Amino acid sequence: MRCNVCGAGMQSLITDLPFKVGERTIVVLKGLPVLQCQNCSEYLLDDTVMGRVEEILHRVDAAAELEVIRYAA
Repeated sequence: MRCNVCGAGMQSLITDLPFKVGERTIVVLKGLPVLQCQNCSEYLLDDTVMGRVEEILHRVDAAAELEVIRYAA
């Protein structure tokens, strides 16, 4: 697969990514499988992974400022 930004190759890897889910709430998902560009670091989430991420983010406590959650497929 090629990067939509720069055209370089994408590689599968596991990383941690932050998501802002409210005015004051940030969630860090640890161990998230992504495709990342080897050149510009742009990343993509597979549709299945994104669906699971959305499920996780819907259950976050909106009163928390920071929450760290381990992604589990």
